[in-house]
Amino acid sequence: MIRQYELVEKVRAYDPQADEDLLNRAYVYAMKMHGSQRRESGALYFSHPLEVAGLLTQMRLDTASIVTALLHDVVEDTDATLADIEKMFGAEIARLVDGVTKLSRLELQSDHTKQAENFQKLVVAMSEDIRVLLVKLADRLHNMRTLCYVANPARRRRTAIETMEIYAPLAERIGMQEWKDELEDLAFAEINAEARESITKRLEFLRREGQDVVGRIIDELSQTMRDAGLNATVSGREKRPRSIWQKMQRKDVAFEQLADIMAFRVIVDTIEHCYTALGIIHAAYRVVPGRFKDYISTPKPNGYRSLHTGVIGPESQRIEIQIRTREMHEVAEIGVAAHWRYKQGGDPRTDGRQYRWLRDFLDILEHAAGPEDFLEHTKLEMFQDQVFCFTPKGDLIALPQAATPVDFAYAVHSEIGDHCASAKINGRLVPLRSQLRNGDQVEIITSRAKSPSPEWERFVVSGKAKARIRRIVRQQQRGQYIDLGRAILQRTLRAEGLEPSERTLEPALKALGVKTVEDLYAALGEGTHTGRDVMQAIQPAPAPQPANDKIVPISRARSERRGKEQPILLRGLIPGMALHFARCCHPLPGDRIVGIVTTGKGVTVHTAECETLVSFAHTPERWLEVDWDERAADADGALTGRVHLIVANAPGNLGSLSTMIAQNHGNITNLKFTNRSRDFFEMLVDIEVGDVKHLTNIIAALRTHPSISSVERARG
Repeated sequence: MIRQYELVEKVRAYDPQADEDLLNRAYVYAMKMHGSQRRESGALYFSHPLEVAGLLTQMRLDTASIVTALLHDVVEDTDATLADIEKMFGAEIARLVDGVTKLSRLELQSDHTKQAENFQKLVVAMSEDIRVLLVKLADRLHNMRTLCYVANPARRRRTAIETMEIYAPLAERIGMQEWKDELEDLAFAEINAEARESITKRLEFLRREGQDVVGRIIDELSQTMRDAGLNATVSGREKRPRSIWQKMQRKDVAFEQLADIMAFRVIVDTIEHCYTALGIIHAAYRVVPGRFKDYISTPKPNGYRSLHTGVIGPESQRIEIQIRTREMHEVAEIGVAAHWRYKQGGDPRTDGRQYRWLRDFLDILEHAAGPEDFLEHTKLEMFQDQVFCFTPKGDLIALPQAATPVDFAYAVHSEIGDHCASAKINGRLVPLRSQLRNGDQVEIITSRAKSPSPEWERFVVSGKAKARIRRIVRQQQRGQYIDLGRAILQRTLRAEGLEPSERTLEPALKALGVKTVEDLYAALGEGTHTGRDVMQAIQPAPAPQPANDKIVPISRARSERRGKEQPILLRGLIPGMALHFARCCHPLPGDRIVGIVTTGKGVTVHTAECETLVSFAHTPERWLEVDWDERAADADGALTGRVHLIVANAPGNLGSLSTMIAQNHGNITNLKFTNRSRDFFEMLVDIEVGDVKHLTNIIAALRTHPSISSVERARG
């Protein structure tokens, strides 16, 4: 453990004005309050807040952040109160500790809704003071480093998934690349240990085979800079297994096809030297088309600035090179934490609001229906790549990849999005579903008579747009459901000689679990409950019910296979219509799909690219426009995806194949050999999965296995 004087010296080394007395008091108080408490590893519990404080000293954070790190668990795990903290350490420290403590309390819950509430609280807290997030990230990083000591496998996996889905993207969003990389890699090791081990072994093999190829490339690049008279520092870093895995998934390639496993950095003194270095490199080596990106003139939303280029470099190696100044490099590695080193004064409570994405999160929070809705849309915001477009006045708007003019309108202002009527891209009128490209100038034409269409939700990609559209459409639908439900109930009650009133309906409100009469009307209109349900609640005398008297709503169709209620998978179908999924293309949630009406069979769903659809080209009246329900991936009845594999003919390979699929939560339902030879098997494997992303993850995992020479999704 770091000793008391060592911690103080670390802080004073970069901040001579640090409050030494405050640090000493916090150290002693935390050690005293935690006393003999121990972590699951057996170490004294006090070692944890001490390590968290140590991580923040590496980022050179202010005294208040270090003290908060030391005290962040005392209110939660000891007899100390927030009032005690405020009395001993001041209001600022108490507020920061309170922010972190509230998050930790919710984090202990395993329920998905609690996780969503936790994230919701985190966004609110860090919008007030970004240091809350910095302490929380350091806390999570140390917990991930010691995750191996947690005995419960389910708890380890839950923590790793939460880290991968929430904390690593947040670290990236505030520019803390080192922490983001480590958090992802530690989570990856728990979630998919076999894939990580396979990639690690291949990296070790490349190191042995390549000898000192990285060192030679660095030497040649350094010499090239010196020959051109430019003072530059060149370094190289191997990409982490998680980053390599992501690239294998994104590009749909095997490990051997990746050419830029190493990234090289050229650090120079000024911005002018960055462009000079770029010219030197492009003059000396052949450029890889499409790999140049200028994040200096157009920084990323988290403040990252650098030049990226790809070249066929020394020793004919295809390499990626990043060029930046020393200040840019520091911001690239530790993000928002670097601002403490450069700013003179200023209020850290306002730092979080400098990030546009954080303001967007708060806007989503305002319009989301609940914590889970908020979590869904903010995940969309965090995981998407960026496309940069301009307003007619030249203002830069950063959007997720594949964004549309509607996403752009909502990014400018929510009111502009709500009343978006049409759009021009580079002066030309275009459909609202058109995808934007880097550098597009977008003009939004509004009309007070326009309001969001339910169709917009199908093509917008930003979380802010989805949340706002869904809220307004939900409000419109609720009004329609209330009118319909009121009419249904009035007809039902009058048939029994009753009149609708709050007193009459009070037993039904309690029995059906709704709060108000309007909620009851809405439930009737939506089909969640029926008039017969209300009558049974008001007059509970048993009465026989005709089989066709029960209205089965599309969102509550019964699954015969599972014997319990399930959400229907598709939108655009008539309730009760028979539904089949085509065996020729095995559509999954995430695929673009169409429905074909077949006499006597109902609707057969195909992927939009299925070759079988050619045979229905002359009967357009049989085509139905359908789409996946947003809850389709969560349905218990998993769908089948088919993959085509070529596997080496060796003992144990089929066992490894089935194990890898099971470890990635897939279930083999059928296996068929299509070709056998002395060295290889070719086979088709049907796997139960939740959606396209799930199947893609399984395919990527299989590609890491050395005995599998080919694996592709089978579509015919």
